[in-house]
Amino acid sequence: MNPSDPGTDPDQYATVWDLLNTSRDRDVAIAAPERDPFLYAGLRQHVTSTVAALNERGIGRNDRVAIVLPNGPEMASSFLAVGAGATTAPLNPAYRKREFLFYLSDLGTKTLLLEEGSDSPARDAANELGISVLELRTDPSQPAGAFELVGDGPGGTCSTSGMAKYDDIALILHTSGTTSRPKIVPLSHRNVCCSAQNIQRTLGLTKEDRCLNVMPLFHIHGLMAATLSPVSVGASVFCTPGFNALKFFAWLDEARPSYYTAVPTMHQAILARASRNREVIDATPLRFIRSSSSALPPQVMEELEEVFGVPVVEAYAMTEAAHQMTCNPLPPCDRKAGTVGVAAGPEVSIMDEAGTHLKADSVGEIVIRGDNVTDGYEKNPEANAEAFTDGWFRTGDQGVMDAAGYLTITGRLKEIINRGGEKISPREVDEVIMDHPAIQQVVAFAVPHDKLGEQVAAAAVLREGMEATPQEIREFAAGQLADFKVPKEILILEEIPKGPTGKLQRIGLAEKLGLA
Repeated sequence: MNPSDPGTDPDQYATVWDLLNTSRDRDVAIAAPERDPFLYAGLRQHVTSTVAALNERGIGRNDRVAIVLPNGPEMASSFLAVGAGATTAPLNPAYRKREFLFYLSDLGTKTLLLEEGSDSPARDAANELGISVLELRTDPSQPAGAFELVGDGPGGTCSTSGMAKYDDIALILHTSGTTSRPKIVPLSHRNVCCSAQNIQRTLGLTKEDRCLNVMPLFHIHGLMAATLSPVSVGASVFCTPGFNALKFFAWLDEARPSYYTAVPTMHQAILARASRNREVIDATPLRFIRSSSSALPPQVMEELEEVFGVPVVEAYAMTEAAHQMTCNPLPPCDRKAGTVGVAAGPEVSIMDEAGTHLKADSVGEIVIRGDNVTDGYEKNPEANAEAFTDGWFRTGDQGVMDAAGYLTITGRLKEIINRGGEKISPREVDEVIMDHPAIQQVVAFAVPHDKLGEQVAAAAVLREGMEATPQEIREFAAGQLADFKVPKEILILEEIPKGPTGKLQRIGLAEKLGLA
């Protein structure tokens, strides 16, 4: 490999383009249901031509390209192609116009990439913000992932043309916090390539592996563990339109993968249909199964191993770490159910509030340090001051590490609602519901859910003399929030419980209201 910075270790400071050049021309890079595969030779040519097409339209290194596409091979190839020469900013296609207005503006988006003819509300949001729109044109007769860019883009001269360097920003995502404003997480090529290689080493990936991807590709999990990691060793990814338990086993049969990676709720849905698909399972031996983005119940891990006859490894990950931080190792090493394994790339430690690193078996905040970790949130010095201590990133999660280095997460210090791996800012939900004319006060909070881990609920106080039902409030919120953010339960109260200082408190509210 010819790294972008010859003075550094290529295993740690590669770029997306460097990773794409580690593979053999004839090997499959991207595949999809009922489509011809995209070989690495074709993918590399496609990436080169896409970067040139962006440059011609005035888009170059570190320019933000928001991508709003359905899951599938074109989403995977656009992530790679745009990221190789600009900055990829994938957004959830389920967002409403209000959300697109916020994210497109907050990111400083230079152009928006949509499917040709798409009626996504992102188009209206971009037009309102004066952001140019490029369309992605596809031809079903072409290999999976091939596309042509249509449109003028922002125009102008590109002063930063060509392939990105290792310290350029490859990927930019938002992470929801307990404040009303989600934080921007810029991830450099160094960050994402280091993470991809960490995952590759943890899983022992080779050119012979193939990942069946059912994860959304606007999420760090699917982008890193299912796409960039296999690409980093010249393996392949089979891109589905998104998770569908009814189609999973047909895809398994067609793809013949060596592994798949998913969140626990997906694993549970797969297990529910496994007995009816025993023949496919037997005919399609996997090498392992991976789980991440939410806690995997030990019972589910045990059932997966029994049904598929392969080891199941659980990883602990987050956006700020470009995904993976720890992982249960594959055999012959021990997998400890209920833990998230050992450090799998970055350094991992347990720290107290004062910044002191604690001994084994001590409970404290999980902290990490490594080349996969973001250098800091964008335009948010206050958040950075809180998140970093002596170069260590504070995850906001509470945990304990045993003497062998296995980490157990015991709780979350942050108020983020984790709904099946989707992170939701409760303050964002508050602000939308507060726009309802009948609402005087509202607080969104997490309630336990047997499959998703957590679900969104809200407690509200109505204005005197006004009326609104929980269903009416939910419908109001659904007009401005993606479906997964809308509270599934809304309680109308005379008064919301408060803390000793008079502040509304989310932590413990579910228990106080008898919902946990």
